[in-house]
This record gives sequence, C-alpha cells and structure tokens, in this order.
Amino acid sequence: MTDETVHESQETRSRRGIASYFRRLANRLSHGEPVPADEEQTVTVAPPAESDFEVGVEREDGTVTLEIEMEWEEEEGAVETEVVASKATFEVYEDRGEQYRWRLVHDNGNIIADSGEGYASKQKAKQGLESVKNNAPGAYVVDQTRDETAPDEGGSKATFELFKDSEDKARWRLRHDNGEIIADCGQGYASKQKAKQGLQSVKTNARGAPVEDTE
Repeated sequence: MTDETVHESQETRSRRGIASYFRRLANRLSHGEPVPADEEQTVTVAPPAESDFEVGVEREDGTVTLEIEMEWEEEEGAVETEVVASKATFEVYEDRGEQYRWRLVHDNGNIIADSGEGYASKQKAKQGLESVKNNAPGAYVVDQTRDETAPDEGGSKATFELFKDSEDKARWRLRHDNGEIIADCGQGYASKQKAKQGLQSVKTNARGAPVEDTE
C-alpha cells in the first residue's frame, strides 16, 4: 500500500483558536464520533477505542515544537474525504430595503441564525457570515440572566450570550470581542434549554455550511 497524505495544513493561530480546535476534537473523541481534521470538517477520521498516542516537545535553533500524534491500523478506523458535515446552508439575499442579509437554514427548513442587520453590499454580508463560521464553533456560552462572564482563555473571538427579551422569551446572540453582534437567533424560545439547543445547532453546523446566493 502506498503512502498518501490525505490532509495537511499550516497556519498561524491564536491560543484561543488552537484551544477551539482541540476542544472540537476532544468533544468528538469523547462521544466516539468521527473527528474532523480540517476546519471545514470535510476530512474526518474515526479512531478506534484505543490507539498509539505520542507527545513530543523539541527545541531547535531557538524554536520550540509541540507534536501530538495518534496512530492506528487503517482497517481499525476509517478516513473519509469530501464529507458534508453540516446540515445547514447559509443563504445570502437582498431584503426589501435593498440591503444584503444572510440566514443559516437547517436542512429541516428552520432558520437557526440570521445576520440581525442589513449590509450595504453582498461582499460585506459574506464577510459577516465568515466571521460566524470562524467564531461560532469555539465560542463560549454565557448566561446573562445569571451574570456569567466568559473566561479569558480559550473559546474564540466571539461569545454566545443567553438573555431574556421584553416578552420574557429566551434568546441568544453571538457578540464579537469588538462589541458587534454578528449573529442572532431571530426568534424567541419558550425556554432557556430550547435556546441552548438552537445555538448548539449553529455551533455544529456553521463551519461547514455552504454559501448560496438567493433571490
């Protein structure tokens, strides 16, 4: 059998971004689910219950390298490529005020998130949804009805805020570290638990969701 590099990527990330990546891997591993190797979650591996695990720290010419490696026989854990992990689609559209908006539509037809505001151009709307793609999966969830605050470390550059609206409905919004609200639920929920389920669907599906222009 010939050697093959199925996926390889290299980039500069913040500690928070790295923590988000490992948190996603840890969550999938703990549940025995296929683990996404790439950010778009199109390449997944399914490690067996036990595998060889190696951690190494090296110093060379003033550079420190931390290497984490898992290894197992191929027949014990499948590798999948071109996976469509998301069960939702980002739709970009022009509203009646001739501004551009986006909405994240689940395969069941429900709108699970929207931009919450209009943008002057389609490009700006797409930049907005890309921020959601990048930040939603690793964002902390804070319950503002309990005066919770997000930890300083880990997470992403945004935070999910749970709150009650003027009609005593549970809602969530995704607020960037710069103070801007980059996504909201677009509707009130009968309970906090339902709101949490809604934002969890966004966390799960935003990253790999395709983007479509609609009328």
